[in-house]
Amino acid sequence: MKDLQILKFTPILKDKIWGGEKLTTLLNKKSDRKDIGESWEISDVEGETSMVANGFFKGKNLKELIVDYKSDLIGKKIYEYFGEKFPLLIKYIDAKEALSIQLHPHDDLARKRHNSFGKTEMWYVMQADKKANLIVGFQKEVTSQEYLHHLENKTLTAILNIDEVQKGDVYFIPTGRVHAIGAGVLLAEIQQTSDITYRIYDWDRPNSDGTFRDLHTKEAIDAIDYSAKESYKTSYTKMQNASSEIVSCPYFTTNVLPLHGKISVNHEDKDSFVIYMCVEGATTFNYKNQKETLKMGETILIPASIKSFEIIAEYQSELLEVYIK
Repeated sequence: MKDLQILKFTPILKDKIWGGEKLTTLLNKKSDRKDIGESWEISDVEGETSMVANGFFKGKNLKELIVDYKSDLIGKKIYEYFGEKFPLLIKYIDAKEALSIQLHPHDDLARKRHNSFGKTEMWYVMQADKKANLIVGFQKEVTSQEYLHHLENKTLTAILNIDEVQKGDVYFIPTGRVHAIGAGVLLAEIQQTSDITYRIYDWDRPNSDGTFRDLHTKEAIDAIDYSAKESYKTSYTKMQNASSEIVSCPYFTTNVLPLHGKISVNHEDKDSFVIYMCVEGATTFNYKNQKETLKMGETILIPASIKSFEIIAEYQSELLEVYIK
């Protein structure tokens, strides 16, 4: 069999009632639509499997590669646990309008109700308009009765935590945490492979045909985490030309890598694929005879069998580095 290479995939673009044009204007995604809300960069969601866009494997899909290459592609422990299911869903999101207020069920609940994984996720803000915000969690601990009272009276935002955000802000969203991306935010999202969302409030916003999207009031009640934190924003430090951890959980670890010049990377210590998302600038990956450019808004997958390579940035750039510990 042909040795694995660095893999790029064709983005799966999703039009959304809240979507805009930043994915095409800022991140160079190819679409004539004015309402593209999401670019699924790497996906193994049922019916939405990513197709390879480069090199020898062009035209094959992610599932076929896992079937053929197993742990060489995703890592031994990951293959033993997930089998032929790729465990992460990687996206860029542009919210021209606010997304619905929502949450995701944990693994046990998602398995019981939907035969699916839950959805723990994180956000990295790539660009934010002035005064743009994110909703993350409650301001103070509430009861389910208080929550329902505010939901029924359309005063839910009075008890939610709303943060104005800027480029570089990071938020970790465990299952059960109520959240929403506000208007004017462009971000990178890393999450478990799951498309299960409980939508609890959608701003009384109609679809183009006058209908309204379903709400999941009943399902959400026992899935919500009603506790509160003092701050929801993740604090982290950056080191030039070095990977610094910003989020680590059982489902994924994400590092930030600010880069200028050339570095050699070695992943001998990892039994996992590694994903790179370019959130600023542009870089080139060199591996054996393969050269792959990675521009802002693009994503690549390094198979678990590829342990060392070079990354070059001709000007200041920034990558997110994602894997499973």
